[in-house]
Amino acid sequence: MFPLTCPGKKCIKNDVLSGLTVALALVPEAVAFAFVAGVEPIVGLYGAFMMGLITALIGGRPGMISGATGAMAVVMVSLVMEHGVNYLFAALLLTGAIQITAGLLRLGKFIRLVPYPVMLGFVNGLAIVIFLAQLKQFEVPGAGGTSEWLGGTALWVMLGLVALTMAIIHWLPKLTVAVPASLAAILSVSLLAIGLDLDARTVQDVLRDMTGDPAATIAGGLPSFSLPSVPLTWETFNIILPYSVILAGVGLIESLLTLNLIDEITETRGRGNKECVGQGVANSVNGLFGGMGGCAMIGQSLININSGGRGRLSGITAAVFLLIFILFASDLIEMIPVAALVGVMFMVVLGTFEWATFRMFGKVPLSDTLISVLVAVVTVIADLAIAVVVGVIVSALVFAWEHAKQMGAKTFIDESGTKVYELRGPLFFGSIHAFHELFDPKNDPSNVVVDFYDSRVADHSGLEAIDTLAERYKRIGKTLHLKHLSQECRNLLEQAGDLVEVNMVEDPKYRVADDRLA
Repeated sequence: MFPLTCPGKKCIKNDVLSGLTVALALVPEAVAFAFVAGVEPIVGLYGAFMMGLITALIGGRPGMISGATGAMAVVMVSLVMEHGVNYLFAALLLTGAIQITAGLLRLGKFIRLVPYPVMLGFVNGLAIVIFLAQLKQFEVPGAGGTSEWLGGTALWVMLGLVALTMAIIHWLPKLTVAVPASLAAILSVSLLAIGLDLDARTVQDVLRDMTGDPAATIAGGLPSFSLPSVPLTWETFNIILPYSVILAGVGLIESLLTLNLIDEITETRGRGNKECVGQGVANSVNGLFGGMGGCAMIGQSLININSGGRGRLSGITAAVFLLIFILFASDLIEMIPVAALVGVMFMVVLGTFEWATFRMFGKVPLSDTLISVLVAVVTVIADLAIAVVVGVIVSALVFAWEHAKQMGAKTFIDESGTKVYELRGPLFFGSIHAFHELFDPKNDPSNVVVDFYDSRVADHSGLEAIDTLAERYKRIGKTLHLKHLSQECRNLLEQAGDLVEVNMVEDPKYRVADDRLA
């Protein structure tokens, strides 16, 4: 089990200071992601607090920060709009159960199957989705309950404050890193808007538009326990199940990808399955205590690591400070201009998108480029989990096609008149057609040797192909010898029978994917 923090007072100081920095930066992002999900800001703040605290305590990657995220918020928004926030809480309970089950079944290891082009498309698609979600903040309630775009002075004030926020976030780190740039930008823009009495929409205005209550506020105390107020029926389960599956998939994918990134930076290794359980427990607790749930946050995790946070204490500190802000600084948060939050999110978009993608065109295989674009497009029109699954499937098919083309053979007649086929390339479902095309049973001599020294049988389809080939030679009375097959292959072959030549010294030993071995 990972220690609370690394030994020494310096590590404790680094964890506490980095946790404070992360907490300050979490406030605006949690509020902004709550707007994306269509829930009240306090729900996003509660979600960030509980996700951060629980995953820091029992998760599998010390130093990684979890909270309310845009990736999950864009999935939540349709559920909240159609059925209400209580259905979101119910969905989070099921989401947590799915994630815990994934951890207990040790499914975290499968994140290794995600190829780099899929990860690239995933990141780019996520950036586009977050950008599109921010455009809603440029809309205001219109006549007849519809929304209309900002115009006139209000639009120019909004654009100006967004640009100022982005400029501060970009340039401030070049001067000092003592204060998180996003926090400094929000404070500066808020003071400017208040001092000049600008006609800028604030968090309070958005709360009023969302709830229809002029006195709406984000002030709150400690999160309180409450079961989701939804009917306990099969219909409710059918409503929340699709969202829960998607939320669980998106959350685990983003969390495990972030875990791998932190592993590389710190040159340590987290525990993916333990992180799955931690994420699941945190989301379930959010469903019971009124938080919006979430997953690991790439940006905040990098802030923590770069600020010196390495132990669990850094994540615990960030969560505790965030709760303190909720309890005692709610009035200040309501004064924040929405433009400042939009500017923060636009900078998140710019930092998330891999601009190097454009330089890769023509320098990497065309299939990799198309997979990245496909994943990004599916992310925008569907969701992140589906996009990654589609990307992995397409990548696997491309891989299979390329390896299928490697099947070939060198043939010759030895001194005894036996024809020898020296195979090369893997024998699996994708290469069996090319395998059969290599042989000419009718014109071959009575003795034929197939040498698998430079080949390997990978799956059941390969075994069936060998059996079929043995049957073809057997029907016309010719003898087929198979050399350099693993003992497992020899045991599974049926038609080959005693045609399999045994060479215990040279024959390889490897496993074959076959149901009969289960």
